[in-house]
Amino acid sequence: MPKKRGYHHGNLRQALVEAALNLIEEKGPTGFTLSEAAKQAGVTPAAVYRHFAGREDLIAEAARQGYEIFADVMEYAYQKGQPSALAAFEATGRAYLAFARKYPGHYIAMFESGISVNHSPELAMVSARARGVLEKAAAELSQHIPPEKRPPPAMFSAHIWALSHGVVELFARNSPGTQSPFPPEDLLESGIGVYLRGLGLLPEDK
Repeated sequence: MPKKRGYHHGNLRQALVEAALNLIEEKGPTGFTLSEAAKQAGVTPAAVYRHFAGREDLIAEAARQGYEIFADVMEYAYQKGQPSALAAFEATGRAYLAFARKYPGHYIAMFESGISVNHSPELAMVSARARGVLEKAAAELSQHIPPEKRPPPAMFSAHIWALSHGVVELFARNSPGTQSPFPPEDLLESGIGVYLRGLGLLPEDK
C-alpha cells in the first residue's frame, strides 16, 4: 500500500488537508471548525479561505485524496490477484478492509461526511475510477455465467462493495456493542463465498 500521508513544508493547502484529516479522526467530520483546522496547520483562519470556500470544500478535498489512494490500492490488489479472476476479485475485497484501517480519516471523509461524490468533477472522476476497478473484476469473474443469469457488473460489484462496507462499519472499526467473534477478514471472505456460490462461481461445500 502507498505510504501514509505526508506533505511538503510550505504547502499550506495540503497542511490544511492534513489538519482536517487529523481532526476528522479525532472528532468526526462535523466535530471541528475551520478555525481549529487553521490553528493545527499553524495559520490564521483567514488564510484558509485562500484555498477553500469552507469546511465542506476542505473535507471534499480530503475525500478526493482518499479516493485517489483507494483507487490505487484497489488496482494494486486487482493486479496482484491476476491471472485468476477469482483471486483478483477477492483481493479487492480484502483491500477495502486494509484501506479503512490504514486511512481512517480519508475513509470517514469519503463515506461518512455526507459529502457527495458529485461535489466536484475531480471527486466524481476519481470515485468512478475506484468503482471501476471492482466492476472490472466483477465482469471478468462473471463472464462464464449464462447471460440470462448474469447480474450486471455494476450490480455485482455494488453487492460486494456493500458487503465490504458493512463489515468495516460494524466490525472493523469497533462500533460499540457490535464486536464480532470472528475476524473481519474471515467475515468478508465467507460472505463473498456465499454470494459467489449463489451465482454458481464457486463449488458447493461438501
